[in-house]
Amino acid sequence: QVHVVESGGGADRPGGSLILSCAASGVGLSNYAIGWFRQAPGKEREGLSCIGNWDGSTYYADSVKGRFTISSEKDENKVYLQMKSLKLEDTATYYCAADGTRSPQAMCTGDQNQVDSWGRGTLVTVSS
Repeated sequence: QVHVVESGGGADRPGGSLILSCAASGVGLSNYAIGWFRQAPGKEREGLSCIGNWDGSTYYADSVKGRFTISSEKDENKVYLQMKSLKLEDTATYYCAADGTRSPQAMCTGDQNQVDSWGRGTLVTVSS
């Protein structure tokens, strides 16, 4: 069983930057995809970006492509989400997740009920 814990949420203005961190623990981490999802009030949770720990392959949703960057530090067992050019619509609770069976794209775009582990979430607020 893999466990993930998010940190780094906060507030910033439009155009600003934030970085989120996901600390993962458990057996077989190198075989997992780690991803970032978010849920805004009144909206469904959406997959933003996912990375495969075995080869570093990544997936980005169109809504964040070019603004957000996912990266993995294997020595630290951490996955980061660098968020730049923040927009008001980026306001949401951001969740880290782990998936031991699917590719990054499948994890981010597929059935979220198949995700193995979810963090509790961290709030990001973008306001002027």
